[in-house]
Amino acid sequence: MASSALITATVVLVAVYAALILFLVVRGARRTGSLGDYALGTIAFHPVMVGLSLAASMTSAATFIINPGFIALYGLSGFLALGIFTPLALYVSLVVLTRAFRRHGQAVKALTMAQWMGTRYGSRGFALWFAVLSLLLITFIVLIAVGMTKVLAGALNADEVSVLTVLVTFVFGYMMFGGANSMVYTNAIQAGIMILVAIILLGSGHEHFSAGVNGFMDKLTAIDPLLVSWNNPSSPLFRDAFEIIVCAMVVGLAIVCQPHIITRSMLLRDERHVPVFLWTTILTQLLFFSVVFAGFYARLTFPDLTAEGKAIPMDGIIPAYVVSEFPVWVGLIVILGLLSAGLSTLENLIQSLSTTVTSDILAPLTGRDPASMGVRGIWVNRGVIVLLAVVSWWFSRDQLLHPALSVGIFAQNGVYAYFSAAFIPVLFGIFGKKVHLAAPVAASVAAVVTHFAVYYGQLTPYTEGAVRNPAVAATLAIVMASLTGLTVHYLSRKKMA
Repeated sequence: MASSALITATVVLVAVYAALILFLVVRGARRTGSLGDYALGTIAFHPVMVGLSLAASMTSAATFIINPGFIALYGLSGFLALGIFTPLALYVSLVVLTRAFRRHGQAVKALTMAQWMGTRYGSRGFALWFAVLSLLLITFIVLIAVGMTKVLAGALNADEVSVLTVLVTFVFGYMMFGGANSMVYTNAIQAGIMILVAIILLGSGHEHFSAGVNGFMDKLTAIDPLLVSWNNPSSPLFRDAFEIIVCAMVVGLAIVCQPHIITRSMLLRDERHVPVFLWTTILTQLLFFSVVFAGFYARLTFPDLTAEGKAIPMDGIIPAYVVSEFPVWVGLIVILGLLSAGLSTLENLIQSLSTTVTSDILAPLTGRDPASMGVRGIWVNRGVIVLLAVVSWWFSRDQLLHPALSVGIFAQNGVYAYFSAAFIPVLFGIFGKKVHLAAPVAASVAAVVTHFAVYYGQLTPYTEGAVRNPAVAATLAIVMASLTGLTVHYLSRKKMA
């Protein structure tokens, strides 16, 4: 589908972008002498830069590439869930949790979410439990790798598995050396590019409003009346108010409890910087989450979801729209933005997950103190990144070749299970007083068991069939975790009294 001019220009663009990233990585690596430096950095970052970094890392290939595909397929119901209710709850959670989490994290010098859990509740076993659970975030890495592969393969007319192999090798390779010192800079640059691309994508369908909003809605109605309905009974994800509003907001509240999100505030050196950091993050996120609206434009461009006589898979809708809709120079900017959206989160996930495995799984199991590992910790961490690269490539290849509707479902199942388990322990840890270890442990275990039982056991009408809604499983998991945690907390306090 891509023209020869776009292919050539994309090759040049990617080469220049890769060179810039490597320059920043080498610069950051010179200041990285320990695992702590890799995780939190040695540089005093400006709060605006940290805020842009968080906004970029929270808004991944899911928001810019995968989620608009859901809107293209299912219409307004998907936009309400993914573009309105989930972000709204996320902003509230980010403001409420960030400051309190940071205070405790700074006090104990925690590098990871698992360490925060362990120090807050005085349990190495609980820290290890969360470190193991963090491996579920590999599913998110897979989503981003697949999304970026779709964009690059479409722009280059190249084999997807070959593109995936080069992409994984490059990104995981440079993340072996950079860490937080380079990542905040690369994320801030990526955020700037993403802002420009968000504006381009949102404005790309302006001609569809020539007859006003009603005319726009009429065009969608002509394709499928359900595209303009607040709910979509034919979809597997946005059937009613429970899925569109309740599940979306519960997920939004809990989604902050991911290591690469909630620990970002610990890069700030001064408590007074927190408000600027939060305002920067939220205002940038308002723009980024609006990008899913481009899914409507893509559906109007491909009414029957085919291109050149071939059906477009859901994860390929936005890449196909970009290649077909924009002239070469604009297409290059958009491609760069889509890659930035993926890289910004991918870098953060690799950094946080590799640090967790090294310091919270390998170090305790070998009887070492993560703080005393020094340069040895850096080399162990690099080995972990290589292993993560292999595992991520394997799952990504499978999702490219054998997707079940979308890689988004695969990723949601893993990521939602993780933050369902983390949500109540984080709340108890921040706001609770004299919380017995049994309460957060019971809550997190109940969440994991409930989530996977509901999803794989098909225990509800929402989780039946070939495509099931992970948000429903996560919502019920958080409800069960809340009830379990509060019950055990009450009983333990009564016993101690």
